[in-house]
Amino acid sequence: MTGRPLRADDTFIHRPGDAARTSPETAVLGVVLSVPEPWAQLLVEWRGKCGDPQATLVPPHVTLLPPTEVPVGQRPAISDHLARVAAVHPPFDMHLAGTATFRPVSEVVYVAVARGMAECERIASDVRTGPLARPLAFPYHPHVTVAHDVPADMLDMASAGLSDLEAEFRVASFTEFEQLPGGAWAVAREYPLTGAPQRS
Repeated sequence: MTGRPLRADDTFIHRPGDAARTSPETAVLGVVLSVPEPWAQLLVEWRGKCGDPQATLVPPHVTLLPPTEVPVGQRPAISDHLARVAAVHPPFDMHLAGTATFRPVSEVVYVAVARGMAECERIASDVRTGPLARPLAFPYHPHVTVAHDVPADMLDMASAGLSDLEAEFRVASFTEFEQLPGGAWAVAREYPLTGAPQRS
């Protein structure tokens, strides 16, 4: 497996020439927890308003596995691996609240995970094992990117404009995405979380 260079937020990005570096024998995959409506569209609109070119390439999400190049021949093993991971983790409640930033390390403003962070960390850790084992350039930090590599005033606008955002929803699955030649991400498969609830 080869790992693409990561940013400080391990976000899903596409640079000119990325597709050319991917041969027919490899695919670029990512695994995420999707943000549902009505919040997804709101976050897409804000990302577009800030001038972020990634706004329409991938839906709002919490990353579990950042973009990772894998051999096409490993896809069945990867699908089996992700199904096993999903089978041991139960659905959980997520609460997104307010904004934060990775500045000055990376020019990113994001919506913070106020509840569900431990569950994200456990699932992400399990996803990044077996055929998807890979190091991360920075410690894993669940979040939803809303502005990335845009002028400072646009980052400030996103930070202020979404500072009061509150979103609560049930997470019942995670999603495997595959990057298309143009840089957009297409859903490859959904994996329902079917593990037994943890006892408190």
